[in-house]
Amino acid sequence: MIEISTSPTSTTLVISGDLDLAERDQFPEVAARVVGLRRQLVVIDMCRVTFMDSTGAAFLIALADSARKRGGAAALRGANPRDLFVLEVCGALDLFRIDPEHRCEDAVPQTDFSAPAAN
Repeated sequence: MIEISTSPTSTTLVISGDLDLAERDQFPEVAARVVGLRRQLVVIDMCRVTFMDSTGAAFLIALADSARKRGGAAALRGANPRDLFVLEVCGALDLFRIDPEHRCEDAVPQTDFSAPAAN
């Protein structure tokens, strides 16, 4: 589930559950709504994301790209290390401002996931 809220300067998406291929049907509508709001900052709250695959990453990348094209930015807050790894593998981590400190009270527990060491 994706909830959208706005302030005068930002749009916040709160994502709950899986952000993957099974949820892709809602991505175009959500992206269109976010673009239509025309806020400079898109904040993506990932505290309640339970799983993200490359389809979910592509959705986030599209949001960040559209914000950047409007002269704005996208920020991830509460992202799990495994989700950041997916974005890194996609070569897109640098499209986002990362807030590593933010955690919601009812957030999905963090994993001890870490990326494999490069040889």
